[in-house]
Amino acid sequence: MENQKYPIGIQDFAKLREENYVYVDKTKYIYQMLQGAYYFLSRPRRFGKSLLVNTFYTIYLKVEKTYLKDFGLKISALIPSPQI
Repeated sequence: MENQKYPIGIQDFAKLREENYVYVDKTKYIYQMLQGAYYFLSRPRRFGKSLLVNTFYTIYLKVEKTYLKDFGLKISALIPSPQI
């Protein structure tokens, strides 16, 4: 197994996954959270708010579902395939 780097200061989800940084997949919870109404993310600084928002952007606006499956993310089984 290749040594993984710690993502200190990384706020770009795609970079985090593509460059083999340590990542704990919590995308299942992101999907559950998005099924609700509004959320106020009140967390201390350096707690991952920017990475969470960038993860939303990457998953729902930027990439195709195959990208998510390539990394084995749990959300790939939860979101429907895009209708083209």
